Amino acid sequence: MINERARIETTHKQVTLEGRLIHDARPYRITLQDGTISRLELLQEDGRDDLPWIGPGLIDLQINGYAGIDFNTASLSAQDVTEVTARLWKQGVTSFFPTIITNSDENIRKMTAIIAEACRSDRMVNASIPGLHLEGPFLSKADGARGAHDAQYVQKPDWELFQRWQESADGRIKIITLSPEWDDAPEFISKCVDNDVMVSIGHTSASPQQIRAAVAAGARMSTHLGNGAHLTLPRHPNYIWEQLASDELTASIIADGFHLPESVLKVFLRAKHDRIVLVSDAVYLSGLQPGCYETHIGGKVVLTPEGKLHLASNPNLLAGSAQLLRAGIHHLVNSGLCTIAEAWQMASERPASLLGLEKLGRIEAGAEADLVVFTQEKNSLQIQQVYKKGHLQL
Repeated sequence: MINERARIETTHKQVTLEGRLIHDARPYRITLQDGTISRLELLQEDGRDDLPWIGPGLIDLQINGYAGIDFNTASLSAQDVTEVTARLWKQGVTSFFPTIITNSDENIRKMTAIIAEACRSDRMVNASIPGLHLEGPFLSKADGARGAHDAQYVQKPDWELFQRWQESADGRIKIITLSPEWDDAPEFISKCVDNDVMVSIGHTSASPQQIRAAVAAGARMSTHLGNGAHLTLPRHPNYIWEQLASDELTASIIADGFHLPESVLKVFLRAKHDRIVLVSDAVYLSGLQPGCYETHIGGKVVLTPEGKLHLASNPNLLAGSAQLLRAGIHHLVNSGLCTIAEAWQMASERPASLLGLEKLGRIEAGAEADLVVFTQEKNSLQIQQVYKKGHLQL
C-alpha cells in the first residue's frame, strides 16, 4: 500500500515524490525525468515527520537465484532471468549480478549465454544486470574451503577457458571469485584487471603470502568473508586475518543473522570501516514458503519461517542463504551494529563505487532513477514503492 505522504505525480514521463533521504534524514522532493533524477528540492521539516525513507536501489553483487529459479541449472531460460529480475525489483533490488558457480565448461558456457540473451532481449533486464559474477571453478580443492562447489570441476586458473566463457557471456562477466593458492594466480589476476574484470578472493586455502601476491596483482574484494572456510584454522596467521588486514580488499559479507555471529560482524565492520559491502548470496529457495525441499546440491534441506536454510539431517549446518539484502540491512540495524544509513550504503552506494557504476547507488541530479521508498518497522523494513529507471515497479 502506498503511503499518502510518498505522493506520486506523473506528467509527461515526469515523476515527483517526497520522502526523507536515507543519507541525511532530511525531507526532499525528488523529480524523476526520462529515467534519471532531474532535481532534488529540500523541504521544510514542519509537518513532515511521517514521510517514509527514500534510498537508492539496492545492488546485489552475488545472487544465485530467487523464487524457485536457479541461475545454475540446465533448465534456465531467458524468460526465467526476466522473471527473477522483475521479482527482485519488488524486493528493492534494482541491480544485481547473477552468480554462476563451479560447473563444467559446457554448462558454464550455456548459463552465461542464456543470461546474456535475456539482457539483449529486454532493455530493463539489461539495465538491471550490470554484469555476471563467476564464482569458481578456480577455487581451493580442500574440503571446507571449497564449500558446496563440486570438486570434480575445481581447477587451476585458465585464461583461455575463461575467455571462452566471457565470449558466451558477451563480455558480461565483471566479477570472478577465485583462490590465489594456485601458482599462476597472480598472472591470471593481472589479466582480469587489464580486461575490466574485478577479482575477488574466496573459497581459498591460500597462505598470507599468496593473498598478498593476489592483492599486488589487483584483487580487490573478498567473497562472503568468514564463510566458505575451514571449520578449524590456525590461530594466526590465516587467510581471514590476512584479508581483514588488507586495506586494498573490500569485504563482502552475508549479514542475514545466520552466516556470521554478531561478534564477527562487529569485528569485520570495525576492521574494514568503509571497505565492506553486503551481499545476499541467495539461492533459488529464497522467496519460497518455509518447508522441506529436495535440492540438487545439498539434498534434503529445510527453510525455516525465520529464513534459515539448513540441512534436514543437521539444523546446525547451513545449506545456503535464503535472505535478500533487505534482511541483512535489518539485521545490522536491529542488532545495533550500525545505522540504517550505514547499512543501506553497504548495499547500494558502496557496491556501485566498487564496480565503477557511476550512475547507480546514489541520489543526486543525473543519477539513474533507481529508488526504494520504505518505512522502518520494528521487525522488518516495509517497502512501499520501487522505481527502476524512473518506472514504478511496486
